[in-house]
Formats: sequence, structure tokens, C-alpha cells
Amino acid sequence: MRILGLSFDYHDAAAALLVDGALVVAGQEERFTRRKHDASLPVKSIEFCLSEAGLASSQIDYVAFYEKTALKFDRIVRSSIRRDRAYLQDTLASWLREEKFDVRRRIADAVPVAPSRIISYYHHESHAASAFFCSPFNEATVLTIDGVGENETAGVSIGKGAELKRLTSIELPHSLGLLYSAFTAFLGFEVNEGEYKVMGMAGFGQPRFLDDVMRLITLKPDGGFRIDQTCFEFLCPKDLPYRQELIERFGPARQAESMFAVQPGPGIDDNVLSLSRRYADIAASIQKAAENVIMHMAAKAVERTGIRNLCMAGGVALNSLANGRLIRECGYPLYVHPAAGDAGGAVGAALLCHHKTTGGARTAPLTCAYLGRAASEQEIKAAIAASGFLKVETAHDDDALVNRVADLLAGGAVIGWFQGRAEWGPRALGCRSILADPTRTEMQRRVNESIKFREPFRPFAPVTPVEVATSYFDMPEVTDPASPEYFMLAVHPVRQEMRHLLPAITHADGTARVQVVSSDSHRLYHALLHAFGRRSGVPVLLNTSFNLRGEPIVDTPADALKTFAFSGLDAVVLGRHIVFKGLDL
Repeated sequence: MRILGLSFDYHDAAAALLVDGALVVAGQEERFTRRKHDASLPVKSIEFCLSEAGLASSQIDYVAFYEKTALKFDRIVRSSIRRDRAYLQDTLASWLREEKFDVRRRIADAVPVAPSRIISYYHHESHAASAFFCSPFNEATVLTIDGVGENETAGVSIGKGAELKRLTSIELPHSLGLLYSAFTAFLGFEVNEGEYKVMGMAGFGQPRFLDDVMRLITLKPDGGFRIDQTCFEFLCPKDLPYRQELIERFGPARQAESMFAVQPGPGIDDNVLSLSRRYADIAASIQKAAENVIMHMAAKAVERTGIRNLCMAGGVALNSLANGRLIRECGYPLYVHPAAGDAGGAVGAALLCHHKTTGGARTAPLTCAYLGRAASEQEIKAAIAASGFLKVETAHDDDALVNRVADLLAGGAVIGWFQGRAEWGPRALGCRSILADPTRTEMQRRVNESIKFREPFRPFAPVTPVEVATSYFDMPEVTDPASPEYFMLAVHPVRQEMRHLLPAITHADGTARVQVVSSDSHRLYHALLHAFGRRSGVPVLLNTSFNLRGEPIVDTPADALKTFAFSGLDAVVLGRHIVFKGLDL
């Protein structure tokens, strides 16, 4: 049975392919079109999935879509018809222009299956399925939290075997995801893009406005919550999702791209310092409030089901600070789908179809996020030849490669690392990564300013062999290959005695978003870490996504070489080929 799962028309469009219940390939449209958060019908992702599996579109048995479009529009109509007719008219015009009412026909144009074999599932049901059916648990409490689906913003399900049952749900306008996004906009960042920047900014602040934020939230005894709508416009948002009342409570909103500095320095006046510290404290406060809500929901959900295994999906499940607290403070065995946002809905919809429509058996856990496109040796060589870079070294085997790259990293080089199949989800996990020496204090500034061209307050993640992770990070031992740390989805404190050794990956609050690697999960990456450790004394590398600010992660050798050309990277490794810019290293 061949099932194609699709998500599109909001953000992060994607396609995923199940063959006899096994997830064999998945791709996000932005990687192919090079348009970040591309929401369009994922034609290129579909083509990739079919090509990778060696299938023609006519061989697809079912297409599963991740939400019910008619219910979403019904919610928009009901919420806006009395509140804002102009908003409704604009939305209707947009939907007509983008053909959002005709999802089934658009899918059928791309994949020629009978209309009866195009099946839509509920948005949060798709999220829940992506979390539970990909988890290692036979039974689990399943928590989904995001901005909004059709009308639902969060919910609890119980999973047992091949069954998934919804227990509770929270509906708009009460949305933790939209609350966090409103503060994202207030702090000068783009909604659905800058939420992780708020997490980064939070590390520089103290949650001194926590009580003020929590006054906007009512936690209910059953695990639910309500959001005071006085300060927000979640039902008919236009330019901003917040109202003047939020400014009256928290002061002026931060201007986009304005200077942020919490320490004195050249060109930084007292006003910049004062405002920056205030914004950092607001960021820390909304972050802590979000953690409080998530912890409350999880505790009450587990209490209700009696099952401590916890699965999570939805965009809020990418809040790695909250995930780390759930692991350390609650001790829940936790699984978070690596593409927890809307892209992952494509996988969830396909799995729902597998279980509910075809009656398929429970699938194996998803312990590998390397589900994307790989590059052939021929493609790599052709891209190098076309790039114009003339200084190229080719290692004769993997040992020679990791030793040469470890030498470069230990010598202070910043390396683009392109290996195997691309990652599924927003995190670079060692196939499309930028790597550097975390023991060098200047690396955090250098990679941010000269290579990624992004805000200087943004932290970098460490990657380390799983067998030594607890020596450097205050975290439980990782024993399950599906744990969040394998997908870089949990933040943990850097051990106090190790922080001076790892200045480039230790955030202002002493934490780091840790990725662990085993020889089974990524043999070459694991070997490189140990090779670097033999040279530096620390088997930890700085790892960040291989892209420039505002661009999707690179997908092809040509993408990688273009990014190399326009950045301060010292070298790029494509398979066993090491490409330089002509400088001696």
C-alpha cells in the first residue's frame, strides 16, 4: 500500500510517502523551491518522493491531507462576519485567488487518484498521529499544541497500539501558540518565523514580567487554559496579532532590526542597554509562561490517562526549552516528532490513512530523521566543476576524511558539512550542517556575523557523542534512539565545570540545545566528533544549519557551494570532497 501524505496552504508545505506502513521519504517544499516556509501545493516535494521511491504518480493508492479546509473557512466566517467584514472579504478574495477551496482538485491534478482516495483528516489529529505512531511507545499520552488548526489550538489524545483517541481539546481564541506569536511580533520578529529568536533572546533576561504575562492566562484544573483577549486579536488579525492594550501593559514594542545589547560596548548607549534588557526580560517572561502552561497541560494529561509516556507535536512542541524541563523535572519518557510543525502533518495524515483506512499494522518508530534528498557522486563532482572553485581535496576513505576535517576544525576553520540524505524537520543534524570549534570564544560572534549574517544574540547548538553527553551537559542519560536529543529538540544546562571549555555553545543562561549522535544514528558524524575530541580534548562541535539568514537549509551540492561562495565559510565538505576558496588552511 502506497500512501502520500500532504500538508500545504498555511506554511511549511511538505510531502511524505509511506510504503506498506514504512515512512521511506519526506521532503519540505522550501528545500526545493528555495522559498522559506513555502506554503504552496508541494509539487516538487511530491515529485521528489515519487522519484526517490521509484514510483509513478499512478501507483499511489491514497493521498492523505493534513486538515479539513472547509472547517477552517467556516471558523473564519463565524469569527469575522460580525466583527470585521473587511477582514472576511479580504480572506475570501485570497482563498479564491489561491484556490484554497478546491484542495481535492488541486491534489488530483498533481496525483491522479480517484477523488474517493483523497482523504482529509483533522489538523490536530494529524499532529497527534505524527507524534504517537512515530514514537517508540505502545501506549502514550499525546499532547498537541500550536497556533490553530481548523478551530483547535491544543488537545490531549491517548494512543494504544494502532489506536488514537481524542480526549480533550482547546479551541480558538485560546491559543498558546498564538500568544507566543503575539509576543514574537511585539519583540520585533516575524510571526511563524521568529519564535525561536524569542527563545534565544530569553536567555539574556530574567522573567521579571512573569506575573504580568500569567495574568493573561487562566490555568484550568482539567489541564486546559484560557487567554484573556483584551490585549490580542487572534480571530481577525491584520497587521499585528496584538492590540494597543499590550503596549499599555508592557511598554513600547521593539522595532524590527533594532540594536539589541545587554552589555556596554562601543556605540551602545544607556538607552539601548535599558531597552534591550527590558525586551530580554519580556522574552524570558513569555518563555517561562509558555513553559508553565505546557508543564501544566502535560501533568494533567498524564494524570488523566495514567500513562507517563508522553508524545508531542504541533509547532509549540519545537519549544526546546520546555521540552528540556519536561525531561529533567517531570521525568517523562518523551517523544517529539522531528518535524513537529505543519510539515509533520503530512506524515501524520499518511499514518492516519494507514491505520484508519487500510487497517495497517503499527509501524516501526522513527529513529532517523534523514529522509530527504541525497546527492550522487556525479552530482557532487558536476556542482564542484561548475562552481569555479579550483582547490579541492578528495579523501580516499572515511577515516582520511574525518581526520582531515577534524584537523581543519581544530585549526579554527568553519566548515560546511554536506553528507547523505537531508534532514526531515527544521534542525540540521549533521547532513546539512555548519560546524566549528566550540572551545573558541570568538566562534559564536564569527559564525553569527560573518557566516550566517544573523542577530548576534542567537545561540548555537552543540553536538556530541551520546556516550559522553552527560559529562558535558546536565541531562539524563539518553538510552532511546528516538529521544528528543537525537533530533536536537531539548535544551539542557551545560555543566558548570564545562562552561569555560565550551564558550561558543554555552548560551547566556548557561544552557544549550543538545544534539547527541551514536555510531548507529550517523556513523561518519560520530567518528568526526571523536576525531575532533582527540585533537581538542573535547568531543563536542558547534553545529548550526547550513544556510544564510532568511534562506532554507541547503538541499543540493549547488545550494551548498552557493552558500559557501557568499559566506565566510573556510571550506565545504561534499561527500569525500573538501572544497576551499584558495586560501591555505
